[in-house]
Amino acid sequence: MTILFIDADACPVKAEAERVATRHKVQMKLVANGGLRLSDNPLVEVVIVPDGPDVADMWIAERAGPGDIVITGDIPLAAKCVEAGARVLKHSGERLDGRNVKEALAMRDLMTDLRAADPFRQGGGKPFSKADRARFLDALEREMRAALRT
Repeated sequence: MTILFIDADACPVKAEAERVATRHKVQMKLVANGGLRLSDNPLVEVVIVPDGPDVADMWIAERAGPGDIVITGDIPLAAKCVEAGARVLKHSGERLDGRNVKEALAMRDLMTDLRAADPFRQGGGKPFSKADRARFLDALEREMRAALRT
């Protein structure tokens, strides 16, 4: 049975993910350290984990496996979930899998090193747009259909 796991801390696509999960009647778990509003949707479970570094990530990584979908912007978590056989999407709709997750980890490490070496290179990124949401919805719909076929 497919479960949709959301790394909910700072996730900009929770509502979109809930729409897709509801349409496909798939259980969704929003995992965070707190600050989430409970949903009336019986398919949505809010999981509050203790405070601490990467506690939510560890909770998801311990449970996600083949047939499941994980939504996260955290590349180390994505790598663990891919290794466990789960399908992984970033908030942008980009799919991370065995072919590209190691490259994403290397790029993350490189950017961390560059920011550490140059304190002025902090950047904030661009705002999340309607086009970004549409791209995510399309990617999640494809992943959901594929996960439910297997």
